[in-house]
Amino acid sequence: MRIAILSRQPLLYSTNALIEAGRARGHDMQVMDTLRFDIGIRHRQPELFYNGQPVSGIDAVIPRIGASITFYGLAVVRQFEMMGIYCLNDSQAIARSRDKLRSLQLLARHNLGIPPTMFTRQAEHVPACIQRVEGPPVIVKLLEGTQGVGVVLAESERAASSVVEAFHGLDQNILIQQFIREAKGADTRVLVVGGKVVAAMKRQAKPGEFRSNLHRGGSSKKVRLSAEYRRCALTATKVLGLQLAGVDLIESGNGPMIMEVNSSPGLEGITKTSGIDVADAIIRYLESEVPPPEPPGK
Repeated sequence: MRIAILSRQPLLYSTNALIEAGRARGHDMQVMDTLRFDIGIRHRQPELFYNGQPVSGIDAVIPRIGASITFYGLAVVRQFEMMGIYCLNDSQAIARSRDKLRSLQLLARHNLGIPPTMFTRQAEHVPACIQRVEGPPVIVKLLEGTQGVGVVLAESERAASSVVEAFHGLDQNILIQQFIREAKGADTRVLVVGGKVVAAMKRQAKPGEFRSNLHRGGSSKKVRLSAEYRRCALTATKVLGLQLAGVDLIESGNGPMIMEVNSSPGLEGITKTSGIDVADAIIRYLESEVPPPEPPGK
């Protein structure tokens, strides 16, 4: 197969891991910068151009779209879909996962555990919202942040109000969430591919930090998932329609809660921690979903 990886950062570990895994299984791997596509829309004739040249001969696409280019990235993925090319995560599923409010609404509707959350645009409503999630302290979170960016722990009502006011002043939508003390700065990242759990790790925030992201100094260890955690991760991925996802869960007094479902999860931390070649699992799943190209001459 000829597989395109949509990525603006070809030197990233995750991108390289996918390239190596695909080439090891005999595939032609190509990294394509998402912003270098031009989209042509004609009656019954969708077109894509890359660096000015028509795109053709691609059998499958692995979208790895950064949050800062979500709108344009989704447009490119939709165009591949219109051309009949298989995309590992489709545009609608990516859009659901990127909108934290929408994803929480869907997860709550399917009886999955989520932190109590409030969404408001009125500054005068903030104190009441804080009380409704049993704070302070509370987590104030940007609606479209990623990797811990735009996530603030507000220790007091005044601090929360100031953070919300600052974000609203920048025309940013925010969520106010209950701070789950029982988690103690730890979460579990579960990597799901094609409706199966491929790998899992437990992450622990460094002292003085509540975010457990590894690039923020957190530590990680391999973990064996309980049946309840496995069910939560698989159901969340299915609800959002993703074939590849990193599901972040935390422990609460009411069982596991889903913090986030990431449609472009990093592969480095979970690969090194679990010892499982997750990039290879992704390529093998693509092989199972995409019919092999016909030999020349047929």
